[in-house]
Amino acid sequence: MKSLKKITSYILITFVLLITVVSLLGIWDVISLEDVMRKIFTSLFVVFVASVIVLFIFSVLIRDSESNQS
Repeated sequence: MKSLKKITSYILITFVLLITVVSLLGIWDVISLEDVMRKIFTSLFVVFVASVIVLFIFSVLIRDSESNQS
């Protein structure tokens, strides 16, 4: 459990650093921030919808079949 927390914290630190770099590049007009932010939010929305579908499948279909076998 402790190693999972450590891995998660490193992943979150990496995300923060990447977002900081993208933001700084957008502030200095090196990249077009509007396109990047639109793509980031679209990607996050797709991941969110996929996780909702997987959660629904897990909670409804898999849990019901496990409870019927017990």
